[in-house]
Amino acid sequence: MKTCPSCRHELPEISRYCTQCGQRLHADPIEAPPPAPPRVEPQPDQLNLQLLYGMVAALVLAFLFPPWETPLPQDPEFLGLHFILSPPTPDAIVSRLLLTIELVTIAIAGLYGSFLFRQKP
Repeated sequence: MKTCPSCRHELPEISRYCTQCGQRLHADPIEAPPPAPPRVEPQPDQLNLQLLYGMVAALVLAFLFPPWETPLPQDPEFLGLHFILSPPTPDAIVSRLLLTIELVTIAIAGLYGSFLFRQKP
């Protein structure tokens, strides 16, 4: 017969735990595993804000200086980048296609550049 070390209750030899108090029998002291180090979440990289501000400035300039072309009845001809309020000729129109290409290119280049040159924490 075994005797419980905490309550002195007599138990059969095959018992692992005391039926009276629940104490574990014949056990080496269980050492608690060492606490795991605190988990550090990696900080996400930040986009390069200076490049994003540059992209916004370039988009504003693209709106202020749009690409002009000849009106519809004439043969298509690029008339240059002039200020929005001063077209190169009185009947010139803003080329929507060229302006769209210009804006998309500036936006993609700005976002890609800000990602490529992102700041590491």
